Order: sequence, then structure tokens, then C-alpha cells
Amino acid sequence: MNDISGSCLCGEVTYSADAEPAMIAVCHCPDCQKQTGTAFSVNVLVPGDKVEMSGSSLSQYVVKGDSGQNVTRNFCNKCGSPLSTVLDAFGGMAAIKAGTMKDNSWVKPGVQIWCDSAQSWGVLDDDIQKAPKNPG
Repeated sequence: MNDISGSCLCGEVTYSADAEPAMIAVCHCPDCQKQTGTAFSVNVLVPGDKVEMSGSSLSQYVVKGDSGQNVTRNFCNKCGSPLSTVLDAFGGMAAIKAGTMKDNSWVKPGVQIWCDSAQSWGVLDDDIQKAPKNPG
């Protein structure tokens, strides 16, 4: 099993997940663009109940997604690092931000989602499957 563990930039918040990824996705949605400050977010999706997060600066930002269900973004309120997004519309799956993992050398996205919102300057490998919004 691949190691899914990591931390925020300052190390105040740590996490680990005892699960195999259900999907590895590049998300081009406007919210991921704003959260990351760039063209997309690379996410390793695992069941949310398999993720353990700890740290005194762990915070959440909850909004309604396109589905009308909650999207909960977990981040460090000290350094601002985004760590994961829990998606109620996906059965509570947690999208772990791949850039925060201790070892992300094995991460290989299999799909790009929300491609209708993709930035023209954020071009990725055309061999990765694409979906205009969430995969259906």
C-alpha cells in the first residue's frame, strides 16, 4: 500500500490515511484554482473515514458544492496550506492534496475533472482522461 501521510507547510497539522486511493484526479474547478492559487489541484481520493488529521491549527471552510451538498476544505490556519477536501456528493470521499504528502512520487493522475473551467496556461498531458465537470 502507498503511504498517504503528510503535513502542512509549517508542520503544525499532520494527517495519515489507511486506505488505497479510489482515484487520483486533477481538478480544474474554480474553487480549487482559488484555494491553490494556480490552475488546478492534484487530489488523491480516499474514504474520508480513513483519514486522521491532527494539529491545533486545523481549520475548516464549508460551502455548498455544485451538487448542493457540503464541500469541507481542511487547512492550516497558521500557514494556510490546503490539506484535504471532503466531498459529501462523493459519499464523503476525502481529496488529499498530493503536494502535501511526505512521498508523492507514486502519484499519477488518471483523470482531469472540471475541464470546462481549465486555464489555457495550465496544460497537462492530453493522455489523461478528461471530464467537463465531475465524472459521471
